[in-house]
Amino acid sequence: MSQTTRKTASKITKKAKTGASPSEGFSAAERDAMKERARELKAEKSRADGEADVLAKVAEMDASDRAMATRLHAIVKSVAPGLMPKTWYGMPAYANTDGKIICFFKDAKKFGDRYATLGFNDAAMLDDGVMWPTSYGLKDLGDAEEKKIRALVKKAVA
Repeated sequence: MSQTTRKTASKITKKAKTGASPSEGFSAAERDAMKERARELKAEKSRADGEADVLAKVAEMDASDRAMATRLHAIVKSVAPGLMPKTWYGMPAYANTDGKIICFFKDAKKFGDRYATLGFNDAAMLDDGVMWPTSYGLKDLGDAEEKKIRALVKKAVA
């Protein structure tokens, strides 16, 4: 065993003895999200299973976020029917055929935020010069927001 390996093992042992957790810096909500992601990876599912999981997560949300998530789900399905609904860190998300997450919806309650978030990952083709937004805060989803989201999702999968 190398000296570096022994030092690392010693640190881990000390943490275990003191009761310190290796994930001490993460909040309970973040640890829960990571656990959900681990479960999701173990159980890659079909499109139908993924959609059922998304709808189940949406059903757990507070009324205002549930309404936005339901509308967002319909928007993504109509604009980009090729995206596969699935949960990602316990959030409704939509992946391309390679399994890469294109966009996701984070309800406000998930991490105690004051607004919900529509986010886009790097697989989304939203590039606009050298700087562009990758997430949007949502307090409501009206017709103007729907129009903008439709355009963003369409561009993300182009």
